[in-house]
Amino acid sequence: MASSTVNRWLRPEVYPLFAAVGVAVGICGFSLVRNICINPEVRVSKETRTAGVLENFAEGQKYAEHSLRKLVRNKSPEIMPSINNFFTNPK
Repeated sequence: MASSTVNRWLRPEVYPLFAAVGVAVGICGFSLVRNICINPEVRVSKETRTAGVLENFAEGQKYAEHSLRKLVRNKSPEIMPSINNFFTNPK
């Protein structure tokens, strides 16, 4: 019984599905850990929850303007800019 289940799910056709689900779970896990650890609106310990709503705009701005956002801010929103330029700007 166990070997038939393994043979059913561990075929080469199923590997892309495992990869897609793995990437999705990884992104969700990253988001969860990021929000729990550094989001200024999330308070895990009891002492910080008693503080209520804090108006700490500098900390919120630091959280929102992370390094990835700063890196891609002035870039064109294209996946393959060289191919797009080749087809849209003929010589």
